[in-house]
Amino acid sequence: MHCEFTDFLHDLTYDDLTPQLKGVAKGWLLDLVAVAACATDTALSRIIRDHAADHFGAGTRTATMLFDGRRVSPAGAALAGGMTIDAIDAHDGHKLTKGHVGCGVLPALLAFCEAENIDDGGDFLASLVLGYEIGTRAGIALHRMACDYHTSGAWVAVAAAALGARALRLDAARTREAVGIAEYHGPRSQMMRCIDHPTMLKDGSGWGSMAGVSAAYLAAAGFTGAPAITVYGEDVSDLWSDFGQRWRILEQYFKPYPVCRWAQPSVQAVLDLRTRHGLTSEAVERIEIKTFHEAIRLAVRHPRTTEEAQYSTAFPVASALVRGHMGPAEVAERSFRDPEINRLADTITFTETEAFNLAFPARRFSDVTLYLGDGRMVSSGPTEAIGDPEVPVSTDAIRLKYKEYTHPVLGADRACAIETCIDSLASGTGLRSLFGLILAPAADAPLQRDCA
Repeated sequence: MHCEFTDFLHDLTYDDLTPQLKGVAKGWLLDLVAVAACATDTALSRIIRDHAADHFGAGTRTATMLFDGRRVSPAGAALAGGMTIDAIDAHDGHKLTKGHVGCGVLPALLAFCEAENIDDGGDFLASLVLGYEIGTRAGIALHRMACDYHTSGAWVAVAAAALGARALRLDAARTREAVGIAEYHGPRSQMMRCIDHPTMLKDGSGWGSMAGVSAAYLAAAGFTGAPAITVYGEDVSDLWSDFGQRWRILEQYFKPYPVCRWAQPSVQAVLDLRTRHGLTSEAVERIEIKTFHEAIRLAVRHPRTTEEAQYSTAFPVASALVRGHMGPAEVAERSFRDPEINRLADTITFTETEAFNLAFPARRFSDVTLYLGDGRMVSSGPTEAIGDPEVPVSTDAIRLKYKEYTHPVLGADRACAIETCIDSLASGTGLRSLFGLILAPAADAPLQRDCA
């Protein structure tokens, strides 16, 4: 397995990818860029980018922070990019990892490509696919092996280091050291602590990305690490036996709303009821939600920060019922004082349902009942969120979200230029135009329509 892992990591090319894989990779890339652009206005993103500029200064190798323009070390760029994307909880995820691969993998890949002068669009896409394949497997492996529930950064670090080994052309021995260092240094942070007390720590993705980038450069310099048990352990060998045959990138879910995935079945249920029955929030006296344990742990009703709003079930449900939509504006601070949203949030009662608990994490259900002022009650029945891989959303839906998240921040022209560059990525296409558009500050990148 050691040789198979290393060979596949270093040998996969753009031409090895099917048209489906190429299309899905571009879709996730477009979505991640959209979330990153939208997130640049958050306090979390501003703080972490300033921190990277102050404390992760550029050395012999440099990389530019995503939508910032300042050059820092590759590890600093990965840290800032991963935490910026994570600042708005609207990026792709995987059910069995209970976390997110792309959020930490993309900033690491951008940093390696810039620092190592990698300028081929096809190789970039192949590496992005590999990041999803490795990160997803490492995440499932860690959940199997560890008794606690760790954040995505714990296993994103492994994927980031592997991409570094590929970018730096490390041999098999040093590749093994790189992923071993990353797994050892990756943030084994306890996810449920941040669920119960939502803060800017979020899912640890940026810290994992930083640890993975550092691990690759350490391994290149001769630093040694313990074997990565999430990759090389005998008890997880089955997860890696189909490497290159089963494509885990196809198993990621799409998030239509910028809140924790666990809250999204309830949000979807209330939006469905609102549309189906032509309701306004004023007609609703109270709300009853039957769902699974983890969704109920998202317990904030009246958020003071966007982090609390994103890690809540009651607030986004109330907000969606009031506004008929759940987008970035609904988790921004100006929404927290809306009296109608706060009224409805206070009316919500939660019931934990054993059947829904047993279905988790492979499936996430909610059953919402609205009690109306005229004495009627309307129920959603068991509802799942939109965007699961079993029923993937259309390309049009991804592009519509992209426009919603990017146009207010970047302007239509620049957002369109980025979209065109991503659509055009292939072997032989350069990355210079794309990088110029997504690495320059969100407010003033030069417009470049050519993707050569």
